[in-house]
Amino acid sequence: MSATSPPYRAIFAFLLATAVIFLVSSDSGELLKFREAPAFRNGWECFETSWSTSDKRVHNPSIIHIAMTLDTAYLRGSVAAVFSVLRHASCPENVVFHFISASHIQSELYSIISATFPYLDFYLYRFDSSVVRGKISNSVRRALDQPLNYARMYLADLLPAGVRRIIYFDSDLILVDDVAKLWNINLGAHVLGAPEYCHANFTNYFTPKFWSTPVYAAAFRARKPCYFNTGVMVIDLWKWREGRYTKRLETWMRIQKSHRIYDLGSLPPFLLVFAGNVERVDHRWNQHGLGGDNLKGLCRDLHPGPVSLLHWSGKGKPWLRLDAKRPCPLDSLWIPYDLFHHSSLFSDG
Repeated sequence: MSATSPPYRAIFAFLLATAVIFLVSSDSGELLKFREAPAFRNGWECFETSWSTSDKRVHNPSIIHIAMTLDTAYLRGSVAAVFSVLRHASCPENVVFHFISASHIQSELYSIISATFPYLDFYLYRFDSSVVRGKISNSVRRALDQPLNYARMYLADLLPAGVRRIIYFDSDLILVDDVAKLWNINLGAHVLGAPEYCHANFTNYFTPKFWSTPVYAAAFRARKPCYFNTGVMVIDLWKWREGRYTKRLETWMRIQKSHRIYDLGSLPPFLLVFAGNVERVDHRWNQHGLGGDNLKGLCRDLHPGPVSLLHWSGKGKPWLRLDAKRPCPLDSLWIPYDLFHHSSLFSDG
């Protein structure tokens, strides 16, 4: 993989003039479109600032960097997530998005984001799926086996060196609070911050073979590991690069490929490397599991306590359940952020 994939802003600048936003759905082949989001402007209290890929300045806390993946299957969720971030941000013009895609329709994705969010400062990077294809083993869900699901491990390689800190968001979530509150958490000496869930049975995330093999189980020696969901993470990319954490994750992926020590895609390597060494973030920033039970897809309620971010992790996604007319109660909270336009591009009138 190259050290830094160049953004496609210059290459596809002409697409900004595109009047119609279109995408061939991977499920039905139907041409679909999104509505244009309104312009979100900074309040009077915001610092006037800007950022470019060549910026090597010391970390500027006024600029919020967010990384997300883009693909056809989850694009509707990604657009809703971006809309929710901008809608609730106190300084939306200071938010920079870094989108990562392995799709062959790179230019179409760029066109869609540009036309849906004309005022958004964003960059698009291509993730070379061959980097992980030989390291991925089958998991309990096919969606977890997709190469792009592992792109979060390579943010430090993909993003420009001038990005010191990044928030990583999955595509199946919405924010109902100001993202600056999450951005401004103090990571201290930690590389990564995320909500932890220490009540979860940690042994369930690894196979019996892992726990019965002393050299593997020793990975958690001198640590008190807790589960955390990798769909919401605040990461210090400078410390990540210094500690060569991508290599550490890849080491466990190679072990998994040969010895089958876990069943859940890209999550267990993160637990193996970081669990017990995570800066704790308030649970309000990842009310996860709203996708329901992974086996039966049963609806779930919110966890007790305040909510700043709702996350439909799990098998069920709100846009699919809504279209199927089988929504869960909490899916109604996602609807106000859905910019998807259902009418056909070529419909009469």
